[in-house]
Amino acid sequence: MASRKQQDFTVGPIGKGMITFALPFLLSNILQALYGAVDMWVVGNFSSNIAEIRDSIVAGVNIGSQITHLVAMAVSGLTVSGTVLVGQYIGARKNKDASQTVGTMFSMLAIAAVFLTVVMIILSEPLLHLLNTPANAMAHAKEYLIICLSGTIFIFGYNAISSIQRGMGDSVRPLYFVGIACAINVVLDLWFVKGLGWGAAGAAWATVIAQAVSFIIAALYLSRSRFIFDFKPSSFKISKEKMKMMINIGIPSSVQSIIVNISFLFLTAVVNEIGGEAAAAGVGIVGKFNSFAILPAVAMSSSVSAFAAQNIGAGLYDRAKKCVATGIAIALSLSTAILIFVQIFPESVLTFFGVGPDAVKSGVEYMRTFSIEYLFIPILFCFNGLIMGAGHTFFTLISGTVSSLFLRIPVAVVLGKWMGLGLTGVGLAGPAATFAGVCLAGWFLFTGRWKKDKTGIHREKEQA
Repeated sequence: MASRKQQDFTVGPIGKGMITFALPFLLSNILQALYGAVDMWVVGNFSSNIAEIRDSIVAGVNIGSQITHLVAMAVSGLTVSGTVLVGQYIGARKNKDASQTVGTMFSMLAIAAVFLTVVMIILSEPLLHLLNTPANAMAHAKEYLIICLSGTIFIFGYNAISSIQRGMGDSVRPLYFVGIACAINVVLDLWFVKGLGWGAAGAAWATVIAQAVSFIIAALYLSRSRFIFDFKPSSFKISKEKMKMMINIGIPSSVQSIIVNISFLFLTAVVNEIGGEAAAAGVGIVGKFNSFAILPAVAMSSSVSAFAAQNIGAGLYDRAKKCVATGIAIALSLSTAILIFVQIFPESVLTFFGVGPDAVKSGVEYMRTFSIEYLFIPILFCFNGLIMGAGHTFFTLISGTVSSLFLRIPVAVVLGKWMGLGLTGVGLAGPAATFAGVCLAGWFLFTGRWKKDKTGIHREKEQA
């Protein structure tokens, strides 16, 4: 029987189970997305009385946060594999293996955090130059980036705990933990930026401290509850078998995330070249808004993935497949409403963040075409949720690479620069890449290739 901290997706109504899981996860991601949005809003409204200086700080925070996000994506495959393996082990009724998977993941993430922190601090300035960071935004971007990198281990730790709980079918407790972090972040943002005048550095310190407190509270709480992992020092060890499985599933996912995010960094470089600080600030705000706009699709994708992982572990492939249509219907209805809103009121999104008129103009131009992507994201994310829940992360790597390298980047360059469409052309790169991803993922699902066993995890037949 599942404990009160896990949900059994192998029984019961499919729609109700998915919604029960997705709603707390959606709220959790809304709160988590507030980290970046609050940083942008506070520095955009309170960092300076001069619009040009505010725009340069907003641009710096945007560029710095994109690089820190890339660092998080570098190990996202480990957390994805954690969700998949823990989910399949729970579905197969193998809690001991699930616990060993957790210990292996925590240990690997700790090593990766130390390594990436050192490397990225050394490479921070060359990376900022590579992105064509505007001169006036360079100092702000660098200080924001260096401070956020210092908290990498807390970001990794929190994401690991969340992924484990998703695999167990628990999306409620991560909501509590991220809610605490968000509240701390808001208070510290206002204190450091508005009260102490620390600018980009204040926003960065607020984020790092909030993440650290959230992770520590989550670890302490779970260590004293009926969690599958006991957090004892002796349990933090790497199982070669589990490590091999996590690498096989996780590396393709990490590489895919890195490639996708590099393609967006390339778009940032194109935007910086086309329009300078105003364009960087405007497009950066659209990016922060987008982190909210895609959350219904993210929540349903995670629900599909967790649902599929448990049912595949239990050998219930038809039940795993049935959740995709439900996820798409829910996510697409919400995404369509968001698309209609931004097409009618794009200026309201930009002016909320306190940037100057040039940044607002640039952001509106970009948002008009970029937001078309909201029609395709729910379909792609739910398709990929089932594919990843089945452990086929290598396919999502191929799909993400093709759509990012052969569509997103070329479309941005050809339409934005060569054909002179500017930010309108760059914005079209997003929906073009996502539509290609939908076509590839749809082919993989409808041909039945997702059913091929990738983990060898199966529930043992119960004795009569």
